[in-house]
Amino acid sequence: MRALREVQTRLQTRFPDLDPEVVEAAVRLAHSEMTGRVRDFVPVLVEHAARDRLAFAVRDDPAVRDDLTERRARRGVGA
Repeated sequence: MRALREVQTRLQTRFPDLDPEVVEAAVRLAHSEMTGRVRDFVPVLVEHAARDRLAFAVRDDPAVRDDLTERRARRGVGA
């Protein structure tokens, strides 16, 4: 679905230090949880749910924080 690819692209831009596969998985998981009749809003809801999961992972998981710090150091970006 094109709208979900666009969601993934926006989230990858928002979370550039995360592996694209992690972002894709968050989008797929959020989409799989959306059921019901209101399909027009699904991409927006998916984006919000996936964004919240990714932000939580970055904030609260020491392993993710360490990995992000290492990636930033390799790219020469400040922590």
